[in-house]
Amino acid sequence: MTSRASDDQSSFLSHLEKLRNLLLECFLALGIFLIPALFLAPFCLDLFVLFIHQKVSVPLNYFSPLEIFLLHLKIAFLLDFIICLPYIAHRLWKFILPGLYESERRLIRLCALISCGLFILGVLCGFIFILPLIMTFGIGFEQENIRAVLNISTVISLSLWLSVSFGIVFQLPLLTVILVRCGLLSIQTLQAKRPYVIVGILVISALLTPPDIISQLMMAVPTYILFELALFFCRYLNRSPVKNKLTSKQIIPKVKKKRLK
Repeated sequence: MTSRASDDQSSFLSHLEKLRNLLLECFLALGIFLIPALFLAPFCLDLFVLFIHQKVSVPLNYFSPLEIFLLHLKIAFLLDFIICLPYIAHRLWKFILPGLYESERRLIRLCALISCGLFILGVLCGFIFILPLIMTFGIGFEQENIRAVLNISTVISLSLWLSVSFGIVFQLPLLTVILVRCGLLSIQTLQAKRPYVIVGILVISALLTPPDIISQLMMAVPTYILFELALFFCRYLNRSPVKNKLTSKQIIPKVKKKRLK
């Protein structure tokens, strides 16, 4: 017993050491790529301003002497994270890989690939389509004696918030398919509870968007369409012939039994 406890403790300490090295490598990568990100930040800000001017013919303003400098820093940190994200994800994958079965590895790879694709699609939808519509709607209230003066920091914060929010809600189809395939939810239950789903989507949209009904509807409508597409895909999977189909209750005991051996 003493020998076994000693082996378990040494294994635990070994994993902690690997985790520490992993974190150090990730922070080192972030520090290295921060330098080129600082040089790219002004160029990215110019592209953003050009995009806004093409969609909405209203100048962007700043009201503090250091506001543009601080914006460059924020954009640099964001670029640094985006550039280093593939490396960080790869290192994390290598860290957890030895503890997974081959079937689990394939499942995680597939889910991660679909999740990344949906997130990128959501970010593009929020930035390219929804942001110009919201700004056009807001500027539409401009009158002869009421002029729109847009702060560049506010516009950038709005664009980032919309992009990330749409990236998150676009994960709904993948989450729905996973829950149905694992047996935690059924298609019949989701169809019967559709009014509650609609209310939930509206509540989430109200939390993730600016406090105006237009922004909320612009997020709620695509989210509900994605929900219906997920239900259609689940029905298609259930109709397709699958041999030796197992539910989650049948799979879990087999996995536990295999690991006990």
